[in-house]
Amino acid sequence: MAVTATEVAVLDAAETPAPTKRKFRFLRGRKTVVGLCILLFFVLIAIIGPWIAPYDPDTMGKELLQPPSGAHWFGTTQTGQDVLSQILVGTRGVLVVGFIAGILATILSVLIGVSAGFLGGTADEVLSLLSNVFLVIPGLPLIIIIASFVSDAGDLLIATVIALTSWAWGARVLRAQTLSLRRRDYVEAARATGESTWRIILFEVMPNLTAVIASGFVGTVIFAILSEITLAFIGVADISNWNWGTVLFWAQSNQALAQGAWWWFVPAGLCIALLGMSLALINFGIDEFVNPRLRTETGGSRKVRMRVGFTPVARATDNAAARGRHHKETRS
Repeated sequence: MAVTATEVAVLDAAETPAPTKRKFRFLRGRKTVVGLCILLFFVLIAIIGPWIAPYDPDTMGKELLQPPSGAHWFGTTQTGQDVLSQILVGTRGVLVVGFIAGILATILSVLIGVSAGFLGGTADEVLSLLSNVFLVIPGLPLIIIIASFVSDAGDLLIATVIALTSWAWGARVLRAQTLSLRRRDYVEAARATGESTWRIILFEVMPNLTAVIASGFVGTVIFAILSEITLAFIGVADISNWNWGTVLFWAQSNQALAQGAWWWFVPAGLCIALLGMSLALINFGIDEFVNPRLRTETGGSRKVRMRVGFTPVARATDNAAARGRHHKETRS
């Protein structure tokens, strides 16, 4: 039986991947928007913080351990240093480590994971073995050891070590996703037309991995930021470079809690919580886009019902259920 041109066009349309703008639909979710707004605020502070800081964070003053006031919005330390200036200047170091580690780890995970999943065979076995080796390397203990032996362990070194020890999980996820995509009809059609392997990966496979790559990047940034703050708090990192962990280190070393100087450590703790919440909201928004069972319709016609020990499931509300029953009665 002959196939008409119309039928061929319909088949081609059915096998064509979703438009590029739909790949970034997760950026329009409410959780993602709120998370991005908070994150952009901290990025702005990281850029202009050193210029808008009212005082030099290292300068000692005569107003020792003073609570928040008009002159010092976040109070002062035991040596008269301005806490607000320390927070503003320290924001840059936190985000620099987080984003450098996230970018490096994401590049490694994409290169190794997608290549292993698409190429298969010996390349898959070798790259999977490499991923398994890095999976068992403990990231934070290794950073502590390196920082202890290297006297000038800067942010770049810490970010590089974090990236080298945190890319393997993302590579395994991307490998699994690529294995499910490489036999899709539109990929086979690209092969049949003579497209090169790397062009197929870049233009046919990678656009369908956008949300997974973004989720892995956000997760790595969260881990890198918490690792940097932890290293500074325990005194392993260079305490001469200001970040939120350094503020907490000096507050803990000078018994700020015992002295009732809550303004010394609460602002840094709130900044850590807000930044972590923003990244978590972005990750939740991506998860809802990737996992249909976590997705809710706009307007509240569906809601997520939590169950202990089970995956959250979407359940229709009473109004949606009533409309469904009315539709069935009308059809009968």
